[in-house]
Amino acid sequence: MKAIILYDTRSEGGSTDRFVDNLGKSLAETGAYVEKGKCKANADYSFILDFDVVIMGAPVYYLAVSSELIGALIQSNLKKYLKRKKVAVFVTCGSPEPMAYMLYLPQIKIHLLRNKILAERVFSPQDLSDDKAIDSYVDAIVETYNRTVSIRKSSVIWTEEALETISNIPSFLQEKFKRMAEEYAEETGQHQITSELLFTAKDEMGGT
Repeated sequence: MKAIILYDTRSEGGSTDRFVDNLGKSLAETGAYVEKGKCKANADYSFILDFDVVIMGAPVYYLAVSSELIGALIQSNLKKYLKRKKVAVFVTCGSPEPMAYMLYLPQIKIHLLRNKILAERVFSPQDLSDDKAIDSYVDAIVETYNRTVSIRKSSVIWTEEALETISNIPSFLQEKFKRMAEEYAEETGQHQITSELLFTAKDEMGGT
């Protein structure tokens, strides 16, 4: 699994940065490849095509999720490249947990209605340095992702023509296009992957 953590924080080197470092470390210990990046409202997010899972989150300031993350979802091409991506979401705040689940997480999730959300979590200030809380969130992400991939792989059949087409693609791109085709087939309710579907998935999902 290749995962990227997209987050926002107003402080530099503060509790959120340390939390994201620990989150990435915990995820890497499961065997995942992990990168991280701070959100900018006007950035280019085409790079997330290379990742299987996008983990998104930020602190809450004055009853609103930090503005660069929400700005990226509204103003940039982030939502375009999140299409069909599996995601996990989190917020960090000191508010009571029921309030946070009702008011703050939805500020992110409203932009992810077409995405498979693997896990969601509210982290209190105490949780940010709690290895058990972080590991529990990571376990939920990995378990749901593996289950989803297993179901997807068992539900599709590749034609010989499609497999031959894949074999003619440079080896370092083959897994990317296989994943694209399987995810596209899953979303569109198709159980057989043909060469035609492979190229349709490439065009629809932004492959190069």
